[in-house]
Amino acid sequence: MTYCVGVKLDEGLIFASDSRTHAGVDNYAKFRKMTVFERSGDRVIVLLSSGGLAATQAVINVLSRRAEAEGPNLWSVGSMFDVAILVSDALRDIERRDGPFMESGGLKFNASFILGGQIAGEGMRLFRLYAEGNFIEAGIDTPFLQTGEAKYGKPILDLAVSATATLEDATKCVLVSFDSTMISNLSVGMPIDLLCYARDTMQVTMQRRFDQGDDYFEALTRQWLEGTRRVFHDLPALTW
Repeated sequence: MTYCVGVKLDEGLIFASDSRTHAGVDNYAKFRKMTVFERSGDRVIVLLSSGGLAATQAVINVLSRRAEAEGPNLWSVGSMFDVAILVSDALRDIERRDGPFMESGGLKFNASFILGGQIAGEGMRLFRLYAEGNFIEAGIDTPFLQTGEAKYGKPILDLAVSATATLEDATKCVLVSFDSTMISNLSVGMPIDLLCYARDTMQVTMQRRFDQGDDYFEALTRQWLEGTRRVFHDLPALTW
């Protein structure tokens, strides 16, 4: 399992993903689930992947190979919607190739993505693509999208993330949602890859990886835990 989050704010976009994969309780490994396609001044495209590692890696490789060929590709299309179509097409191509063989072995094709970024000439956009190749787009009432083990981190995002939140505050909230998820589910784990994109900059300047023992992440989670306990202590006393 995995946990990926994409957030769309007035100020910019936030992307975060964990790095844990497993094929059974005794077979854990680390793989980066964030892929960035960037051409400074022209476009920034970020993909977060969830699901079967073989499927998601195949989709990303297909996109990279097609980006070097003629015809519509990640570097030539004029909108993020067109990029979502390209990812959807690659996803369906891999499902058509691998899906029947997986089903014959009792497995189900499983791959999904969070896609976001900005192409010069249009605003920032954020999508969530499903295994079937269809997708939805984040809007005013839905400032964040999740994939993977989403339920443990969602309440925190619901409480604190809105389109008008600052990049700094929303980023802290995203990291706290990862801490809550890792506490509750062992299939999500560090390193955490984080990327913040400031609107209309057309380049990535804020990117970081948090590994086990990271000083900032440990301070953030410690203060969150202490603050939460303090709030519970200060709640009105229950009368019987």
